[in-house]
Amino acid sequence: HPGWTGVRDGTRPSPTAPQPRRDFGRLDLTPYFGPGWVRGDEYLTVDVRTPAADDGQRPVMVFVHGGGFVTGTGTAALYDGRAFARDGVVLVTVNYRLGIPGFLALDGAPDNRGLLDVLAALRWVHDGVAAFGGDPGNVTVFGQSAGATLTAALLATPEAKGLFRRAIVQSGSGTGAFTPEQARRVTSATAAALGVEPTADAFAEIPDDRLVAVLPTLSDVDLRTATATDPLAGLSPFSLVLPVQPADGLALDDVALLVGTTSEEGNLYLVPQGKFDASTEADVLAAAASRPDPEAAVAELRAARPDASPGELRSALLGDALFGAGTARLIAAHAPARTHVYSFAHRSTALDGRLGAAHTVELPFVFDVAEEPWLQGDTGLLGPGPAPAGLAARVHGAWVGFARHGDPGWAPYTGERPVVEVFR
Repeated sequence: HPGWTGVRDGTRPSPTAPQPRRDFGRLDLTPYFGPGWVRGDEYLTVDVRTPAADDGQRPVMVFVHGGGFVTGTGTAALYDGRAFARDGVVLVTVNYRLGIPGFLALDGAPDNRGLLDVLAALRWVHDGVAAFGGDPGNVTVFGQSAGATLTAALLATPEAKGLFRRAIVQSGSGTGAFTPEQARRVTSATAAALGVEPTADAFAEIPDDRLVAVLPTLSDVDLRTATATDPLAGLSPFSLVLPVQPADGLALDDVALLVGTTSEEGNLYLVPQGKFDASTEADVLAAAASRPDPEAAVAELRAARPDASPGELRSALLGDALFGAGTARLIAAHAPARTHVYSFAHRSTALDGRLGAAHTVELPFVFDVAEEPWLQGDTGLLGPGPAPAGLAARVHGAWVGFARHGDPGWAPYTGERPVVEVFR
């Protein structure tokens, strides 16, 4: 930023990146997505929550939000940093470019501009967080969903070396990137929909409203190629663009990793929309389409879970395609370094008790906001039932412990001792 003179108001959230509204049927995910598109040019910002702006040299945690690479903001209600500040941690939440500005591959512009924004924020933290009571030598970067996939990519980014000591990947993937061939398909479809050439100069002339409005037309781009399946299973036309998946190109072997998923990730994409109970055997087979032999994959899962309904099988296959398989690849690749693994299995009682341990359900416990009323009720993320006593303290405490000294409270994962901590 070119800088400014005088004093600016730093007490209110900044604008947010241009983005469409997201609808998850009966489930209220406003606390997750935030206020939507709050217009304004200066949205590449961070928010800092600190116990005191002194020389305290406290551990620093930098959070990268999710939202399918097209929505979200670091100022969403779920990411309130009061509990981290209470426990002696400086929390920094990051905004980054989304959708076309952030991730569309264009001639004349670098790829993965949203990731470059996160990298720029980490450089800012390294240079400036001491003024907010933080220790630039003790930084943990953590993210969820798309933010977790970005965090995994940082582990494969040599330019990130020295900017953080630890990383937490929550329900992300070490194999969530598009190949250059897949990215070119999205670029061609986007340029055709907008009627412009696929160059940075041409896209720079298009207002943000049009860039956001065109996104729904890209949902049917076929990303299956001779060498790759769609790593996002059709949920988003945008992701990182890399020739090698992050799990196959790790560059920061001195960074400790905490990584895991929820036990029913796929429920988020089926239950709120009424698709879970309506699932058929054909839907189950379609959810296995990314496997080399879909029918064999379904048969294997059905043998392991003989009492599972079609909805449960479909959810399991979808969750594995989106997060499970890519997380397993990341764990295997990083295990020679210090790696801690968890599974979040507490079942939300939302939507008549059906939501379960779906994607995002761990976040209120990580941020220790599970008692907030805006997460309660049948359409709230956690449902009408009370959260288990002590679960938020346990999960939040593990994250803080990992950030403070690299130990979340259980043994590292190794090939000889594949330890997985289960939160219920």
